[in-house]
Amino acid sequence: MERYDVAVVGAGFGGLGAALSLAQRGARVVLLERLTYPGGCASTFTRQGYRFESGATLFSGFGPGQLFDRWIKDLDLDVRFDLMDPVVELRTEELTLPISPDRTTFLETFAALPGAPRKALSAFFRWQEVIADVLWELFDDPALLPPLNATTLLRHLGRSPRYLRLLPVLGKTLEEVMCRRELMDFEPLRIYLDAVSQITVQAPASQAEAAFALGAMDYFFRGTGHIHGGIGELAGALAKAVETLGSEVRFATAVDGLTHRGDHWLVKTRRGELEATRVVANLLPQNLDDLLGTSPRNDKRIASLKESVSTSWGAAMLYLGLDEDRLDRDRAYHLELIGDPDRPFTEGNHIFCSVSGADEEGRAPKGQRVATISTHLDPTLAWDEDPHLQKQYVDEVQDRMRQTLRRRAPELAVATVFEMTASPRTFERFTNRRQGFVGGIPRVAGFHNYEQIWPVEIAPGMYLVGDSVFPGQSTLSVALGGVRVAEAISRG
Repeated sequence: MERYDVAVVGAGFGGLGAALSLAQRGARVVLLERLTYPGGCASTFTRQGYRFESGATLFSGFGPGQLFDRWIKDLDLDVRFDLMDPVVELRTEELTLPISPDRTTFLETFAALPGAPRKALSAFFRWQEVIADVLWELFDDPALLPPLNATTLLRHLGRSPRYLRLLPVLGKTLEEVMCRRELMDFEPLRIYLDAVSQITVQAPASQAEAAFALGAMDYFFRGTGHIHGGIGELAGALAKAVETLGSEVRFATAVDGLTHRGDHWLVKTRRGELEATRVVANLLPQNLDDLLGTSPRNDKRIASLKESVSTSWGAAMLYLGLDEDRLDRDRAYHLELIGDPDRPFTEGNHIFCSVSGADEEGRAPKGQRVATISTHLDPTLAWDEDPHLQKQYVDEVQDRMRQTLRRRAPELAVATVFEMTASPRTFERFTNRRQGFVGGIPRVAGFHNYEQIWPVEIAPGMYLVGDSVFPGQSTLSVALGGVRVAEAISRG
């Protein structure tokens, strides 16, 4: 039976980050993925002659010196990152806000809006930038993230005056912080904060943990943009890099069981069994719990994670083929569209649209381009015991998505020549994520967000990565989580 240093289960970006980092350290790694392509929820898949992003989103971490930028350069990956201007355009009935990747340009645009409290806005965004810098520096220098050693502890001690700036916002909602600054009455800012919070920390400003939300507000200014050909191009290049470094990647290889046997794990797959000294699971805790069977595990920690994941969102999707002659711009672009600003930014009232570029050959039949459109929905309603009610709820959400698209981006609606839909059930079927949970655990206000920031050893020699554990949320975050788990394993 084949024996490996580490078996990585799941080739999402958490698994890719762990496998690549371990392979770079000389470990013999096998990366196992049940699909025929890598990326998980951040992948690019092919259906009926179209190549769609699994989810409509932007990707960060491509700025100079950031993780993905370093990987592309150091590993000579054949991946093209396109910086966009605007990064995204936010639209309501009364507001069209292009969000520039340049902070100064963005602030000038915001300050020019009718009725804008210029001085208060300027003071707020200067303060917000200070908070964001403290948090983003941790992502720009992953060695500052756990696990820590004596050197990094000393570095954190030297940075402690910077961390003190976070104390006034810890455990508070973003709305509480904004009300103290008397800015929530400026409707464009309120809309912007709700929109950014919903797509980054998965919660509205009235619930979002202020520190996370204030940091996430810098998302558009921190190496964020578009991967030419889809995010799957990066996932595929990283998987090839793992192989180039002497490790293995096995697609279409579902894992059916994980059994602890003394000094190793027995990994049962549909293509046979293998042994590994350690396991990295890029899975939801619900899925991992099933695979462990009677093997020892940290039951309390798994139960806590499962409960947290149960508060997550599901997603409804529209995958569109577009007549390129009806589109007014050639470059890839992103739109954030809001139907009614006074209603929750979920269930089709708020949609995010990612449109491919005209030069992305192979993503659609000749003369067409693709768009992926997403919205959050309540997964419990999407999994109602009554099949009729399940379908009715998802259908209503997707109809509302179409209405918002027609109202806020009619150019996309009239250009549509093909449509395919997806629901939480679709995500569960293709990604094996229980109940189709997507996007990570909502960062609602509270000190619980800071309780577990160390790599999670869920069972002896087994670590969990992905969007259900720290740092969670974005593609960059889960990749960084994989890198830090690799560091923890290397030290062990």
